[in-house]
Amino acid sequence: MPDQPISSDADNAEDRKLLTLARSTRARTRAAEGACVRDLDGRTYAGAAVDLPSLQLSAVALAVAMASSSAAAGLEAVAVVTDAETVDERDLAVVRDFAGAGVPVLRADARGQVQETLTS
Repeated sequence: MPDQPISSDADNAEDRKLLTLARSTRARTRAAEGACVRDLDGRTYAGAAVDLPSLQLSAVALAVAMASSSAAAGLEAVAVVTDAETVDERDLAVVRDFAGAGVPVLRADARGQVQETLTS
């Protein structure tokens, strides 16, 4: 992982934490993308993209599944670190299905620089 700081574009320390966790998960696993979600209690769940012959999951889908399986009541925010130009609509749908509309989704590049902020 490059030794450069996470962008100050994130609104607050909690969003920077999400970006750091998503970025480090991606780097550690050498996956195409990493994601981290924060639930309504402030707990975080990080995941990396899974690309196996029998199972494919985006990083966002995995992080949301981890939150769901831990009985989280909803989400406050999502961060995804990816080289993609945008967040896949299927990932936004996963966030909406679990947490409803209006959850901020930060998309950042490999350096942690926020490229866009969407809502579910």
